Amino acid sequence: MIKPHDLNSANTLFGGRLLEWIDEECAVYSICKLGTKHITTKFISEIDFVRPAKQGDIIEIGVEDAAVGRTSFSIRCSVRNYTTKEEIVNIAKIVYVAIDEKGRPVAHGVKK
Repeated sequence: MIKPHDLNSANTLFGGRLLEWIDEECAVYSICKLGTKHITTKFISEIDFVRPAKQGDIIEIGVEDAAVGRTSFSIRCSVRNYTTKEEIVNIAKIVYVAIDEKGRPVAHGVKK
């Protein structure tokens, strides 16, 4: 639910706040898929802010697999208004990479 402290000066959802939520949700999704919590965000493609969200709106973040590499996992993400089902944001590609204790890419072991 979008609360007053999530708003920008135009009284709509601040894009930075939404990106924080997206990265967190997509990271949790990737952690579950890869079976390791040792990942990092590598890449986020163009972010298409389709329409604004307002205070009181409930949003849902949808995530879907796109590709699996040796060390990487790519997903697509779409955010929509839960009530109206209208799309708010679309991100074509987010890439997470499995890392070791020194922050270097490491094979995650998930089959393609």
